[in-house]
Amino acid sequence: MSKRLNIAFLGLGAMGSRMAMNLIKAGHNVTVWNRTSSAAAPLVEAGAHQAQSAKDAALNADFVIAMVRDNEASREVWLDPEKGALAGMKAGSIAIESSTLTPEWIRELGQTTAASGVSLLEAPVSGTRPQAEAGQLIYLVGGDEATLRKAEPVLAIMGGSIILVGDLGTAALAKLTTNTLLGIQVTAYAELIGMLTRSGADVARILGAVAETSVWSPVASYLTGSMLTKNFSPMFPIELIEKDFDYTLQKVGAEGMAPTINAAHQVFRKAVDKGLGDENMTGVVRLFEESSKVLF
Repeated sequence: MSKRLNIAFLGLGAMGSRMAMNLIKAGHNVTVWNRTSSAAAPLVEAGAHQAQSAKDAALNADFVIAMVRDNEASREVWLDPEKGALAGMKAGSIAIESSTLTPEWIRELGQTTAASGVSLLEAPVSGTRPQAEAGQLIYLVGGDEATLRKAEPVLAIMGGSIILVGDLGTAALAKLTTNTLLGIQVTAYAELIGMLTRSGADVARILGAVAETSVWSPVASYLTGSMLTKNFSPMFPIELIEKDFDYTLQKVGAEGMAPTINAAHQVFRKAVDKGLGDENMTGVVRLFEESSKVLF
């Protein structure tokens, strides 16, 4: 490491805590904040400083990174007039928003940070907990290239691939597209496994045969394996992908312009309504296990 940077990390959930830990291991001066303060304990033990607010965490930081749930949490973390990170950031520093958000909010945030002399880079990630822990996330980046060049050494600690897709807002679109495609596959495999099970077929054997064809995607073995073994430990919880589908459909506008996306969204929404929101996204297969019930 050529230079020890001051980095603030806001949001220490399953992904954020692992990302922040990699920054600590890389030797940077990391200050962390989380709404539930106890989540910071392992990071503090590893050498991080704990702040009492996002604003306090951002004081004197070269980079401030946020990894939170949704637009509302992002707005609060960055722009709360008393405790928000932007109120504590110095001119010339860089804000990095890694949450899955809407392009409209990202552009609004970019205008607000720019007025304070702070550059915003949107950098949502593709990958789940194992990739976050290994520092092998894929970054989908929106913003100007000069800002990315400054931030790239920091992002490279947490990610194995960094892809600039365009101006602010375009990375949000890329991330929503990624998650929507993933979610459609999840619901399709769940429905097909339900059909095969109810038909009395050897489900694993049939899927193994399908896996030899060109239609099998790189993620399909993980998705179907999770469903067949009923391993629903949350890597990407149902409630979060349901939120992402909602953001995608907001951007689509007219419901009739995305009937397939809307149908997949309804599957995840039903799963949330049935109390499965904390389970991994593959847990939606539970909705199709019993043929005797009308689920929708």
